[in-house]
Amino acid sequence: MLGAGDRPAIRAAAEALRPTVEASADIVLWDLAFSASLTDVDADLVIVFGGDGSILSAAHQMGYRQLPVVAVNLGKLGFLADLSTEQFCAALPKICRGEFREVEHLMFECRVERDGHVLANYLGLNEVAVLGGPPFSILDVHVYVDSELVTTYSCDGLIISTPVGSTAHSLSAGGPILRKDLQAFVFLPISPHALTNRPVVDSADRIYELALERPHAGASVVVDGRLMVDISATDRIRVERAKPCFKLVEVAGHGYYRTLREKLGWGGRLRNDG
Repeated sequence: MLGAGDRPAIRAAAEALRPTVEASADIVLWDLAFSASLTDVDADLVIVFGGDGSILSAAHQMGYRQLPVVAVNLGKLGFLADLSTEQFCAALPKICRGEFREVEHLMFECRVERDGHVLANYLGLNEVAVLGGPPFSILDVHVYVDSELVTTYSCDGLIISTPVGSTAHSLSAGGPILRKDLQAFVFLPISPHALTNRPVVDSADRIYELALERPHAGASVVVDGRLMVDISATDRIRVERAKPCFKLVEVAGHGYYRTLREKLGWGGRLRNDG
């Protein structure tokens, strides 16, 4: 069981739910700091308490050994962490009997190469963002797909997003919503200096590369909200499908469009069932 224990409300809720979990399953790890190694943990499921940020932390903690995740929403909107505490308590016995659907979601690897050497390599779930910093001037970002130059965006930054990430930073920047089980990437310029620049959706089986012609001192690569590395003019940023997939447990009555309808207020108002 994992969760954002640095937030008192989440820690208290997780502790209150622990007897409910123990009534249906054996707890082999209790980690509310996202710090324990999961390499040798023999588990069938991972229960995560928190919001979507907690889900990202859990995905990073599992690394290349992704286990099915039951996500309990103790945060805000919760696109991934969709189950309220009441729904979780009702669904847990069924989940422990194997009465659930496991949905696999695309993950990616982001590698930064400098002068022929790998500077950094990260596994991610949401998005890669190339962002400008001080002096906050426009960036020229060259985009290559399978080594072919697609375009050069003059923009404040660029996002390459998975379908899971399409309801995160990409959505806020004006990107499209992709169904979470699609095998595709979105690349989206942030505030492009051309009206003809639009988001592009392409297959996850392709290799995406980015290069900055004249990066200023504050330009950086950010993966799932975490700073990866500052960028120099010789850097090549490579994004491609990762071998592991993020596995999310989906229970009856919690399909994709219901989540969108309720979380985005498509019925007329925003709701938070958590």
